Amino acid sequence: MTAPRPQAPVTVRVFHQRLSATRRGARLARRFTTRQLHTWGIPYGSDLSETVTLVVAELAANAVLHGRVPGRDIALRLRVDAEVVRVEILDARGECLPLLPGAVPDAEADTGRGLLLVDALTTRWGVDTEPGPGKSVWAEIEY
Repeated sequence: MTAPRPQAPVTVRVFHQRLSATRRGARLARRFTTRQLHTWGIPYGSDLSETVTLVVAELAANAVLHGRVPGRDIALRLRVDAEVVRVEILDARGECLPLLPGAVPDAEADTGRGLLLVDALTTRWGVDTEPGPGKSVWAEIEY
């Protein structure tokens, strides 16, 4: 019987930042994302950086538009491992979004198309409830 081969170490990088639930907070979420990805070796302007930043932009904009609760922040979480970038935007409003993965928005609706973009650019995405009031809208991009 041969000895088991040691497993290669797995590096998981995590970033978390609270932001104001305003347009400025959404803009900062995009900037923090691009900067943090670059710090982790995913260069500015690369396809992966552009995709992740676009997904963060859409989810953060939705959080400040639809998930805002006066006096409560939103939060950005990024997690990168060897195969997946996971983005999470947390807001204080507990109701789930009207458009969930796989659903198609009404062609006459004024909103909802941004999540179609998220659906097209990501491997998977969804909505989870957070402890207490609030939810997390997350997306994963495999690379």
